[in-house]
Amino acid sequence: METVKLKSPVDGSIYVERPVAADQAIDAAVSRARAAQAEWAQVSIARRGEYLLAFLEALLSMNDEIVPELAWQMGRPVRYGGEKGGVEERTRYMVALAEKALAPFVPEERPGFRRYLKREPLGIVFTIAPWNYPYLTAVNSIVPALMAGNAVILKHAAQTLLVGERFQQAFDKANLPKGLFQNLVMSHAQTEKLLGSGKVDHCNFTGSVAGGRAIEKAAAGTFMTLGLELGGKDPAYVLPDAKLDHAIANLVDGAFYNTGQCCCGIERVYVHETIYDEFVEGFVAETKNYVVGNPLDETTTMGPMAQARFADFIREQKAEALRKGAKAHIGMKVETDREGSPYLAPEVLTDVNHQMSVMREESFGPIVGIMKVRDDEEAIQLMNDSPYGLTASIWTTDADHAAAIGDRIETGTVFINRCDYVDPGLVWTGVKDTGKGGAMGVVGYGNLTRPKSFHLREV
Repeated sequence: METVKLKSPVDGSIYVERPVAADQAIDAAVSRARAAQAEWAQVSIARRGEYLLAFLEALLSMNDEIVPELAWQMGRPVRYGGEKGGVEERTRYMVALAEKALAPFVPEERPGFRRYLKREPLGIVFTIAPWNYPYLTAVNSIVPALMAGNAVILKHAAQTLLVGERFQQAFDKANLPKGLFQNLVMSHAQTEKLLGSGKVDHCNFTGSVAGGRAIEKAAAGTFMTLGLELGGKDPAYVLPDAKLDHAIANLVDGAFYNTGQCCCGIERVYVHETIYDEFVEGFVAETKNYVVGNPLDETTTMGPMAQARFADFIREQKAEALRKGAKAHIGMKVETDREGSPYLAPEVLTDVNHQMSVMREESFGPIVGIMKVRDDEEAIQLMNDSPYGLTASIWTTDADHAAAIGDRIETGTVFINRCDYVDPGLVWTGVKDTGKGGAMGVVGYGNLTRPKSFHLREV
């Protein structure tokens, strides 16, 4: 029997092993979802919200068990308490927004006619969730998909197998009608087969650019809709009038929280030349406060990366940058930080340029390059010099100036004086190789439904 093994980054042990679902079981799950969705679409939005809030309470009640599970599965330190805050914020917001977002649109009155536009559920939403923020990324599509009247099938990442099971337990505890939410352990081949079968109506995927291309290829010809959140190389620009202590504290956290394994983490920083030296000094000092170690230890502030190969990629980026003239500022001595180990100390590089991989290719780890810039024009050019476009942050006390700069940056979200956050009231989206579609807010509901026009003529 084929199984999926989860190798813990904590100690290299096999933490979880689960059998891959049989093909017949997947087909049966799809059939159950289709039947359940037809009935669910007739349930009022208010009633759907009651189920989703009961699910939320059930999930939150498991948090004491979830937090150490996350440490064992993907390495996040237990001191951070898991993802309950963001999960609760997004779930409650999207439940409260549903009535408004899904309300019929009525155009201007036309005598003799009644016209309106409804939002109909797509049918079955297939969520393929990643390991780095395994609850938050899944909630982004699961909650609004169900609120919009869809059924959901979840395939979670092999690195976080238990997360899918926790979702299933919470929905079962909330007594969600059977078949509406189903967690399946699937192989890549089975995933591709389901995408190409025409039996699901929408796929929401968070992961690599290569993964997004594979999904588009697998779904070709089915005309299903796709939401793809792929890579990122998110920049920050610090202006001379920035509140420096605030910018440093938030950008260090934005670069290194979750061991840098964040799609919207800060991976490159551009600083105006007049404050460059002071900024670098403060950034380096703040970074040296990290404690790298076992994520189950309350004193640890940076755990291992999810897999050793991810850490080795960061080591290669750093080595290449140093060969090309970059300067490393941290040099933290960590016994477990060696080739082939997922444990990796944070690093800050200066004297970097865009001929270096660390400033162009997604790192997805605890390394950041800082560049000096002369003015806004140079900063904008460098920020846009990337195949990705998820978020960009601008640090200044002049919000109007920052917004004008933001208009010229090729990105899905512009932050001013903050970073690394998903606002459920807006939309989570990207441009270029970061993907297409969007989650959260009214737009997120639009992407999980289809428009249906009613044109009624009086005779």
